[in-house]
Amino acid sequence: MLKTEKFYQLLQQQETLLLPGAYDGMTARILEEAGFEAIYVTGAGIANAQLGWADVGLTTLTEIAQVVSWMSDITKVPLVVDADTGFGNSINMQRTIKILEKAGAAAIQIEDQVMPKKCGHFNGKEVISQEEMIGKIHAALDARQDERLAIIARTDALSVLGFDEAIKRANAYKEAGAHAIFIEAPQEYEQIVEIPKLVTGIPLILNLVEGGKTPLFSQTEVQEMGYRVMLCANTVLRGAIKGVKDAVNVLKQEQSQKNIAPYICSWEERQELFKLHEINKMEEKYSEK
Repeated sequence: MLKTEKFYQLLQQQETLLLPGAYDGMTARILEEAGFEAIYVTGAGIANAQLGWADVGLTTLTEIAQVVSWMSDITKVPLVVDADTGFGNSINMQRTIKILEKAGAAAIQIEDQVMPKKCGHFNGKEVISQEEMIGKIHAALDARQDERLAIIARTDALSVLGFDEAIKRANAYKEAGAHAIFIEAPQEYEQIVEIPKLVTGIPLILNLVEGGKTPLFSQTEVQEMGYRVMLCANTVLRGAIKGVKDAVNVLKQEQSQKNIAPYICSWEERQELFKLHEINKMEEKYSEK
């Protein structure tokens, strides 16, 4: 089954999809082997892990596409790619969709922020007009080679223009042809439960950021509220940051690896994750006899 078709089926299932984020081939492998059915290619995670900077619109299309290509090459589950603003206007959006689809995206998320964008849970965001975003959605839909490639429309209007405007835009983006809707950073519980009642007939995404503006909920709670996808975009990244810091603190303080075992994976775990046994088999198969 094509990854695009698989993601379409995941959007239609009754159980809310728990969608964790990855930022490189290693974290994509870990998530797939943990049993997750799809992976979110996080733009913030790529900015943090690859560039070493905050999520303020510094990543480029080619950088995102390269990471998507690496992930797609080694995984079988659908990749949902964070494409930010599409890196420009509607014409740029078409190029973005074409490149990310070729790289292996099963779904592509686009948003209505002004470029350069900011993390959805940062202050100081700005949004483009509803009409411009609708044009970008149409451009994205037209650019697809595979009609099963899902286009996810995100609006950041809630924190900029208010709740009513966010609902208005969400419904307009649904009518424009988006396959799922993502209202970013609702802060009040009343708003969170109200969104699925006001934006109906389309899968909804709830983005849960530890320490961010939106309260945290369980998968069961998210499903009961009416959301189809529970996005945990940077849980993996933040776990990795803590793990690395804990390990290097031991190394720095003790100037020895003698007591570092509890803070790192074993040699065997590392080689198993990165498929050394498969490489050895291929080398044997293709070596000259």
